[in-house]
Amino acid sequence: MDLGLKGKVAIVTGASQGIGAAIALALAQEGCRVMITARNQAALLSQVKKIHNLGGQADMISLDLSETTAPQQLIDATLKIFGGVDIIVGNAGSARMGDFLELTDDLWVEGFGLKFFGNMRLVRAAWPYLKQVQGSVTFIAGSAGRTPYETSAITGSVNAAVLNLTKTLAARGLNDGVRVNAINPGAIRTERYIARIEDSIKNGAKSVEAAEEQLAKDRNKAPVGEPHHVAHLVCFLSGTSGAHMNGAILDIDGGKTKTL
Repeated sequence: MDLGLKGKVAIVTGASQGIGAAIALALAQEGCRVMITARNQAALLSQVKKIHNLGGQADMISLDLSETTAPQQLIDATLKIFGGVDIIVGNAGSARMGDFLELTDDLWVEGFGLKFFGNMRLVRAAWPYLKQVQGSVTFIAGSAGRTPYETSAITGSVNAAVLNLTKTLAARGLNDGVRVNAINPGAIRTERYIARIEDSIKNGAKSVEAAEEQLAKDRNKAPVGEPHHVAHLVCFLSGTSGAHMNGAILDIDGGKTKTL
């Protein structure tokens, strides 16, 4: 199926590994010219090389998008290299989980600084260019934004704010021709997921299988997904097949989320 993405310029944040790297690769394979960013320059260079080796077009800029000027730098670099912006995928950012009484002010500020304010500033800087081309935005939020749990005070609050921003910008997009949607991944087999398995083993789990079984119980037996599952959904939302999707919040979590 041709998704109508050939020649489009896509920015993917948090693209040095995991879900972001899979999204960048999938968009490049669909014919997008991809600008990727994260803080780890070496990992970004590796991802660009991988895309080039597969015949795609990509470039990178290493930035910390929690810094107030970084989103505009990213837009400026993309315009200079590729001449426009059609697609924004806001994937960067994570937040610390833990007991509410032990989460410091600095952790709250850090959690909102990248995933909420970084996304907000990036889309604000990109909006005039997205408006020119009837572009799209996809935020990668998280299931705790819809269904919080005991240790998700920060991550649930940040993701809920991102989902609210999605709805707000989608309403603005009706006038400007820009589509804005969000995806809530559940457990995805990324470096972060593997680290959780390793922590479980350090804390007494007898094997990888036992650690994964316990994590599955914690998410209501929902299966773990793969990064490409999220990446393919981003491609759908960004292309012509998703042209009627605006303000949608899509859970991709194997059935974990029970909230209506």
